[in-house]
Formats: sequence, structure tokens, C-alpha cells
Amino acid sequence: MSWLASAGAVLISLYLFVLLGRVVLDWIAFANPRFAPRGLLLVAANLVYLLTDRPVRLVNRLIPPVRLGPVALDLGFIALFFGLSLLANVLRALA
Repeated sequence: MSWLASAGAVLISLYLFVLLGRVVLDWIAFANPRFAPRGLLLVAANLVYLLTDRPVRLVNRLIPPVRLGPVALDLGFIALFFGLSLLANVLRALA
């Protein structure tokens, strides 16, 4: 059972890096709206969005963004990230 918990923690940790990649891509797109990745970066960006889009949308349905004037704070993404971090720590403690 401990190897299963350890493997789960590693997989969740890898997924957290993919989520961080999404944050970087979103900030680049925010800073430069004309940004259009090409080549290998396009493949990586498509993979990142493919892996993260469905879970982020699901959590955003449960926890909608908070409007702060003209800005919307995406609490769903933050909750997903910290929830997965907590789950990975629990699995590491069990391993």
C-alpha cells in the first residue's frame, strides 16, 4: 500500500508542475495578447491545456471567480492547486 501512496504522491506532484505551466502560459497570454506559440512550444501548450482544462473548469463550476471591480480572481484554480498539494502531502505521510 505504501508504494501506491508514494506513486500517487509523485503523480500528483507532476500534475502540480503541469498546473504551474498553465499559470505561466496564462500570464504570458495576459501580458502579450498577440502571443501565439509555435513549434514545440505549441505542442507543449496544447498538452498543458489538454491536461488541465477539464479539472479547472469543473472546480470553477463549484467555486466561481470572485469579482474585484474589473478583475476576476480565479479561486477555483487556487483551490484545485492547494487541494492537490494537500492530497499529495497526505499520501506522502501514508507512504
